[in-house]
Amino acid sequence: MRGCLGQRRNKKRVPSFRKLLRTSQIKLDNKLKNKQYKQKSAAKKYRKEQKKLREAVRDAISRKPFPLEECKKKQVAGKYKEEEEDALPLDMMDEDDLKLMEDLAQKASFLTRDLSSNEPVHVKKRKHESVIEKYEKVPRRMQTEPEKELIHLLPIKDKSGIIPQAVEKPVLNVAHDEEEGTEEMEEGEDFVEEPLPVLTPEEMAAQRRQKLQERKMHIAALASAILSEPDNNIKKLKELRAMLMEQDPNVAVIVRKLVMVSLMEIFKDIVPSYKIRPLTEAEKATKVKKETQKLREFEEGLVSQYKFYLENLEQTIKDWKQRKLKKSNVISLKAYKGLAEVAVKCLCELLVALPHFNFHNNIIVLIVPLMNDPSKMISELCFEAVKKLFKQDKLGYASLGVVKVISGLVRGRNYDVRPEVLKVFLHLRIKEVELQKDSEDIAPKKKFMTYKEKRKNLSRMQRKWKKAEEKLERELLEAEASESKEKKLKLHTETLNIVFVTYFRILKKAQKSPLLPAVLEGLAKFAHLINVEFFDDLLIVLHSLIASGDLSYRESLHCILSAFHILSGQGDVLNIDPMKFYTHLYKTLFSLHAGGTNEDIGIVLQCLDVMFAKRRKQVSQQRALAFLKRLSTLALHVLPNSSVGILATNRIFMQMFPKMDLLLDNESQGSGVYLPELDEPEHCNAQNTALWELHLLQRHYHPTVQKFAAHLIAGAPTEGSGALSLDFSQRSATELFEAYCMKGMTFNPPVASVTPRRKDTFSQMDSFLDEELNKQLQQHISETVVHKSLDFAKHLKETSLS
Repeated sequence: MRGCLGQRRNKKRVPSFRKLLRTSQIKLDNKLKNKQYKQKSAAKKYRKEQKKLREAVRDAISRKPFPLEECKKKQVAGKYKEEEEDALPLDMMDEDDLKLMEDLAQKASFLTRDLSSNEPVHVKKRKHESVIEKYEKVPRRMQTEPEKELIHLLPIKDKSGIIPQAVEKPVLNVAHDEEEGTEEMEEGEDFVEEPLPVLTPEEMAAQRRQKLQERKMHIAALASAILSEPDNNIKKLKELRAMLMEQDPNVAVIVRKLVMVSLMEIFKDIVPSYKIRPLTEAEKATKVKKETQKLREFEEGLVSQYKFYLENLEQTIKDWKQRKLKKSNVISLKAYKGLAEVAVKCLCELLVALPHFNFHNNIIVLIVPLMNDPSKMISELCFEAVKKLFKQDKLGYASLGVVKVISGLVRGRNYDVRPEVLKVFLHLRIKEVELQKDSEDIAPKKKFMTYKEKRKNLSRMQRKWKKAEEKLERELLEAEASESKEKKLKLHTETLNIVFVTYFRILKKAQKSPLLPAVLEGLAKFAHLINVEFFDDLLIVLHSLIASGDLSYRESLHCILSAFHILSGQGDVLNIDPMKFYTHLYKTLFSLHAGGTNEDIGIVLQCLDVMFAKRRKQVSQQRALAFLKRLSTLALHVLPNSSVGILATNRIFMQMFPKMDLLLDNESQGSGVYLPELDEPEHCNAQNTALWELHLLQRHYHPTVQKFAAHLIAGAPTEGSGALSLDFSQRSATELFEAYCMKGMTFNPPVASVTPRRKDTFSQMDSFLDEELNKQLQQHISETVVHKSLDFAKHLKETSLS
């Protein structure tokens, strides 16, 4: 049993799937190369240090005085006795001198001292001692063998004391190593000197095509294998993702682009319709079925590969933004721009296609700052992606995330962003109608049995149970509908709060910013959703902006439109007189013309619709007559699409307000004279004029303008011969303005061309020549006849005289 267990332990464990995900073969090879390089450099460094150490030891040994060898105790004792007896008898020495000699004999310096010198024992070295004398005093030693290095080991403790232990270290043959290094260098130089085969441009292009075809086939094989069986071939995602690091400079750019797009399409196909959450420790510890474990491994591998793929795309964009080249220099900076554009396209596709999956907020954080990128192509790609996301987002989670990041970007850049970044807010799906529609879709009505059906098909007890069951189901349906509706309203409320906070900050701190038109346009769209408490302050701010005179004409129109959107919604309950906004629009209508301001007529038509059609009970007859007269005059000097839109608005005026047909009569209806130059619509006496402009417009070159002018001259009837067709009567003024747009500098509708008869060139020349010949012949005949008649008359005259 123990042997079996030992065998099992000795067996190499198969690496788990998670470990395989962490390390790849390329990574392992790189680790091995780094390890070998570090070992070589450490060995080289160690050899240098040992060499320096040996040189230092040799130098120290050569300078250090060599100690005298010790003699045997007996010999030393006998010699000293003889020498002492010979040199100086002890009888003749004083006790003090004898004691001094004994003390000096116990010191090591006494034994090692140069006895030939007459200096005292402990005298200090003189500074003026020459170098040559010092060198001569040092004993000589022959260095027959190089000193061996010792490796010190742990000491051994014995009764006598501590015994040090050491082992000789084998000395490397440095000279042999140097010779080998020089040989390798020579071999390398010889290898470099070999000339490479030179290829012609045609051969290089053919070689490049072949490599590219091989890479394409490999990418296609991997992609088809993954799509056919994603559960079993999830490891091939890693192999395909490794091709993003293609190192061949001839095909690196194209291969990386193909791999980016292929991975994007693969993820769009194999990603599930739910968000994958990480497993808890308890869930990992529990035993599950094979199918469940397989599904877990697939989800874990999918999330990790998706994360790595997004990181690669992000790194590509960062390298391009920072103008940073890799060390390998495989791809140039110019090619990095194309790679970055493909990476942005992939991110935009994933942003729209996978709003429910993991790392969606990370994609938002990458895409939103690129909306303010100087590159027009990249910024437009990001704008379109965010617009699509807003339009298809029914619940509101993704929209809320994007709005938060945009608000932070505008504030972080100190309002120095492009106006298109704020114009994206106009595509948010936040309307009361859509909210009601979506709630109905989420909570559909369930059909219950009628009383007759119950009476016919069920017994008394069954009817009783059925009644209780239906009551419970109704309550559950109401709870689900209210919960989903409340959740959606909560998300939309939070989103709008962030939008309005951004708008109000710009109105307060950056009124001269180029973002102001986008802010006013956004306020005009979402004004009906603003809280009533802010209406007074907001109207005061809008009027002060108009009165300041710093705004352009379009910005002032947006201010007027925002103000009337506020007043037409919840502002009906407020007692606010917007006469100053009517006066400003009436005064500035003649600023429009057929030039650059022709596009602003679309906003003017929206303002007129909100100011008159939705507030007809608050508008006086004098004001309506004044606007009708001035709009008819304006229709004379604008483009045809603007004239059609203005005449459609006049048609609504004549149908909505009574006594508008006063202007179709030449006789004046009151005292005073019409004052067209007066800027007050209430006091310009518009009832005393006539719409003579309609007769000019009836002769307009555009057929649609002619139809509308004739319709208004007839009194704008809804039935009869003077009525318009359904194609014109059922469309609003703004729709007609856009339908007859002339941006392409062509007639809209196009002019019907008359096709002349085709005649042969030669037949035309023959007919022309025939006509000329006939004319000449007739002239010749007439001249001949005249001459002959004159001659005949002359002849008659002569005969008569004779």
